Amino acid sequence: MKIIDIINGKKPSLSFEVFPPKTSDKYDSVSSAIKEIARLNPSYMSVTYGAGGGTSEYTARIAQEVSSLGITSLAHLTCISSSCELVREQLSNLQALGIENILALRGDIPEGLNINNCDFHYSYELIDEIKKHGEFCIGGACYPECHPESESIEKDIEHLKIKVAHGCEFLTTQMFFDNNAFYQFVNRLEKAGINVPVVAGIMPITSPTQFERIVKLSGNALPKSFLNEVLRFENDPEAFRKAGIEFASKQAINLYENGFGAVHIYSMNKPEVARKIQNNLLDVIK
Repeated sequence: MKIIDIINGKKPSLSFEVFPPKTSDKYDSVSSAIKEIARLNPSYMSVTYGAGGGTSEYTARIAQEVSSLGITSLAHLTCISSSCELVREQLSNLQALGIENILALRGDIPEGLNINNCDFHYSYELIDEIKKHGEFCIGGACYPECHPESESIEKDIEHLKIKVAHGCEFLTTQMFFDNNAFYQFVNRLEKAGINVPVVAGIMPITSPTQFERIVKLSGNALPKSFLNEVLRFENDPEAFRKAGIEFASKQAINLYENGFGAVHIYSMNKPEVARKIQNNLLDVIK
């Protein structure tokens, strides 16, 4: 099934993101976790893709496994450090496996990479390539609080407009912790004439270590509610975990109640986190 049909449906959607193993010896444990998440019957599951195709073999394999479990899969595909030949191989492989949905991403620029020598520089170029290879439903990423490399939110939205013009059918946000930032972002998109659906990406922060890493990498704004409800438990790991799941659940409920029917949880291969959040949302996603 195409993702665009799911998120445009009458029923609110709740999806989960998983990541493939980096090495073959980890495959079975990752596969087991993914099967547990699939048993929750989410609207769809997305599967990440390592920089330069580092986990490309496993991305396609996990996406196929998700599909075999009766869940629609969304395979990530990055391009910045991949050749045209590699991207075309991946697209042929995904098509052969029956994968219908791709999240087209530029990807992080590896340290030392000379982008002048790259076949791809922007995600819209990847979208152009995908459109040459079958009837894939193509999604893209967006940053409610501005892409960290962009000079301004206005420039960032200009780039999103180009991405959509080239065939991006829906956008999925990077994590955010302040729903007001998301609502302001969506308003900016509407004013710019970008009218594709926006899926809200929510990251449950379940440990102080994860919190420190995420904040360092993303630079997300942290509302006082997050600081008050979660960080006060930084010396109590179990209480911190519960508070992080509860905060993410409240974010999702607020989004649904304000008319945003598509929420994506960065579940980090943690079935117990996905399960608890889904249980917290049952009343609003019936």
